[in-house]
Amino acid sequence: MHLRQKLILMQLTIIIQPQLPAASQQQRRQPAPVQQQQGRQGHYEGEAQASSREKGRGPGPRRGHGRGQGPQYNPASSSQPPPIQPMPPPPVHISPAEETGPPSPQFGEVPVSSKALRFPLRPGKGRLGQKCMVKANHFFADLPDKDLHQYDVAITPEVTSRGVNRAVMEQLVKLYRETALAHRLPVYDGRKSLYTAGPLPFPSKEFQISLLEEDDGSNTQRKEQNFKVVIKFAARADLHHLGQFLAGRQADAPQEALQVLDIVLRELPTHRYSPVGRSFYSPNLGTRQSLGDGLESWRGFYQSIRPTQMGLSLNIDMSSTAFIEPKTVMEFIRDLLNKDISRGLTDADRIKIKKTLHGVKVEVTHRGSMRRKYRVSGLTKLATNELVFPVDERGTMKSVTEYFKETYGYVIRHPFLPCLQVGNQQRPNYLPMEVCKIVEGQRYSKRLNEKQITALLKVTCQRPYEREKDILQTVNHNAYHQDPYAQEFGIRISAHLAQVEARILPAPRLKYHDTGREKECLPQVGQWNMMNKKMVNGGVVSHWACLNFSRSVQENVAAAFCSELARMCHTSGMDFHLEPIVPVRSVRPEHSERALTHLCEEIKKRTKDKGLDLLVAILPDSNGSLYGDLKKQCETVLGVVSQCCLTKHVYKMSKQYLANVALKINVKVGGRNTVLVDALSRRIPLVSDIPTIIFGADVTHPHPGEDSSPSIAAVVASQDWPEVTKYAGLVCAQTHRQELIQDLYKTWVDPQRGHCTGGMIKELLISFRRATHQKPQRIIFYRDGVSEGQFYQVLLYELDAIRKACASLEPDYQPPVTFVVVQKRHHTRLFASNHNDNRTVDRSGNILPGTVVDSKICHPTEFDFYLCSHAGIQGTSRPAHYHVLWDENNFSADSLQSLTNNLCYTYARCTRSVSIVPPAYYAHLAAFRARFYMESESSDSGSLTSGMGPAGRSMGTTSSSTRTNRVSAGRSVRPLPPLKENVKKVMFYC
Repeated sequence: MHLRQKLILMQLTIIIQPQLPAASQQQRRQPAPVQQQQGRQGHYEGEAQASSREKGRGPGPRRGHGRGQGPQYNPASSSQPPPIQPMPPPPVHISPAEETGPPSPQFGEVPVSSKALRFPLRPGKGRLGQKCMVKANHFFADLPDKDLHQYDVAITPEVTSRGVNRAVMEQLVKLYRETALAHRLPVYDGRKSLYTAGPLPFPSKEFQISLLEEDDGSNTQRKEQNFKVVIKFAARADLHHLGQFLAGRQADAPQEALQVLDIVLRELPTHRYSPVGRSFYSPNLGTRQSLGDGLESWRGFYQSIRPTQMGLSLNIDMSSTAFIEPKTVMEFIRDLLNKDISRGLTDADRIKIKKTLHGVKVEVTHRGSMRRKYRVSGLTKLATNELVFPVDERGTMKSVTEYFKETYGYVIRHPFLPCLQVGNQQRPNYLPMEVCKIVEGQRYSKRLNEKQITALLKVTCQRPYEREKDILQTVNHNAYHQDPYAQEFGIRISAHLAQVEARILPAPRLKYHDTGREKECLPQVGQWNMMNKKMVNGGVVSHWACLNFSRSVQENVAAAFCSELARMCHTSGMDFHLEPIVPVRSVRPEHSERALTHLCEEIKKRTKDKGLDLLVAILPDSNGSLYGDLKKQCETVLGVVSQCCLTKHVYKMSKQYLANVALKINVKVGGRNTVLVDALSRRIPLVSDIPTIIFGADVTHPHPGEDSSPSIAAVVASQDWPEVTKYAGLVCAQTHRQELIQDLYKTWVDPQRGHCTGGMIKELLISFRRATHQKPQRIIFYRDGVSEGQFYQVLLYELDAIRKACASLEPDYQPPVTFVVVQKRHHTRLFASNHNDNRTVDRSGNILPGTVVDSKICHPTEFDFYLCSHAGIQGTSRPAHYHVLWDENNFSADSLQSLTNNLCYTYARCTRSVSIVPPAYYAHLAAFRARFYMESESSDSGSLTSGMGPAGRSMGTTSSSTRTNRVSAGRSVRPLPPLKENVKKVMFYC
């Protein structure tokens, strides 16, 4: 059955059990016992199952483990897929197809959200921890009692610019508000919809509107452009249902009503400022700061209306973004290239200029007060003094330099530079760069370089007290009580930050090795150190070597650094040989590939094919592609784990830095740094009682402007129980900007074995079984990077994939699943009630680590919470937002919040609690690492896993011709090169 048909079937056959109030749900707290599957070890332990009977089949009927939330297969449905029948174990052998892995399945459309699907209700509020009050940047908004109407708007001739559409409707309201619009003050979304507080006196009406062209300073008569506008009644926005939803008496949020209120509150700022997404920017909202290379930062604010437990809430936060500096094109190019351009441009310079200026609006300066505007479409290949063009119908040719001299009396001063090409490709116009100036107010949407990112972060980094003050000033400046649109629609906004009840969860105790002076540790304010402690499981490094790629680091300095690093690893508890197997070698960066290959071959001969346990690489501080090239070669070609160290750290050689590097090295060679005391003593609710696997998943997308690069998906899963500290990871490339993880589960047909199954979930379940000798009987899945608008799609698709992966291992194997979305890209900030109270703030002025909020500013009915699990360093801490989309394990608020908070203390790379749960963090790191594996040219692609395949074999391949997947866009995705066997078993991405 096609994927889309399956998912639609799943939606149609959803069983929704009656929602119980929180108090009643307490009787259902304990999960149903998980049935032990006996006699099926042959399937689970090893190879992909092969049976033509499995084709198109779902995971079979579900046992109700949880609160009855979400899609369940209905046994009574006549269209229900039959349950999977037990089969004899397949013969244990490896086919050639399984060695290289399967082709990915065709990726079908996923249905949009179903109103029959419900996310879990909040299982009561948490009680664990020390109670306190915090402030949130949410402002209470009264629900208006107006009768809201929606009207369709059709503007002819149709234009794509929202600015032109708004100008047309602004003129219409100006002309007809007192007459045809019956004194109504409508709001407009810039596209197809108009909203009013009450009905207009007509069901449909046509208007004729004339707009004058923009004044270009030429003192000539401006042309008029005529538009026909048809306004037609569409619907009434239902505020009653919104009120019911906010009161918890209705499950679905009426998105239309929320959208209307959002548009109303955006109307006035849209006229005043430059809108970018949900934010507004202006040079007058704060000091402009140069970001370098022709860019500057503008201050602004984010604004969004949200449904919460306290009712409607307006979320306001400070924001900054990059704009192009309004300067002459010549000045801009000098800043961009950081050099004198009087000597001409190289081909690389031309490419950079063309890429940066494409789509930018410029105005001419050579015609006095006449400032006509154009949009840059390209850069000429020829210099200005070589460019000729026809000036009449007879084809008379004239050079650009002659034309400007004869027509405008302007002598080109830089004839050797190319011209800007403006207009379309069929009839291009040429403008010398020296007569053009960049128009103010253009946001720079392309990728920033590292220097610009650092400068922008410096601008946006504010202490909590300063940020809170700026937010309150913004609300005061916006004066919502005087906003004519808010008044028209009856919306009132509080001027005070929301006061919210919070709790500070206790830090967990951490276990270290018994040979250390300190066997256990209780972190203080989210941090601790390795003094007097030894790693709980130290890794073994017998053969290691160092390559020095930095010209500024002498060999004796590199050798001294390596000696100190080795001593630190040994002192921290690793079985680390203090001397490298060969002396430190200095290598030119351009010879890195050859030097690495030669080193590994030499070490293999010396160690009788055992090879290197670790490569230490010293890199220049600015190393271009060297880091990525090294990681790709080590992890996908040579099978070596590596640790890169920058020159600046080699010279400083601080103990703290060496200790942190030792932590990373230990997990890369298979060790553990620390584990939770409660994990070892089996005291973690809904983790310690039965074998539990914790997944983390993330998808990273290409930077803006990279239109052809694939997205990278990564999934990690815990490989130890009850410790839940080690995580194996898989990565795959998939369709450009596709958020759903396509390779969680997949099927393919093998010529010898018939229908086979595989995918990332199955591989990680098998590897868990191999590592622990037990199969997971509970799944906790933390999913990062999903926006609210994608919740239903991601849950329907990925939960279905998890179920199918489990069923492919054993018939009726369906461990209960809890699916939690982790969000960091939100704008909720929490502030201490009293910034001077040392009991409630850390040294940076932020709220204390462990602060959790699950009331007032959270969802009216669903199971979500904000958790600030880390101590602030600089700026204002951003709490992570966790939203439970599925819960068959019946987590209470306390058990899930404390599990999540405690896991944040097990992050391997530092002795600090981190801001998001480690499995999600590791998935992000793995996806980021995998981008280095891609070929420099992005192209055709299918989605393939690089990592652990069935029976621990690689699912990647070097041959893309047999393994590409034709995706919906008609493009194929090139697979990633496979990870080497010894690399994929450890936390190589740390």
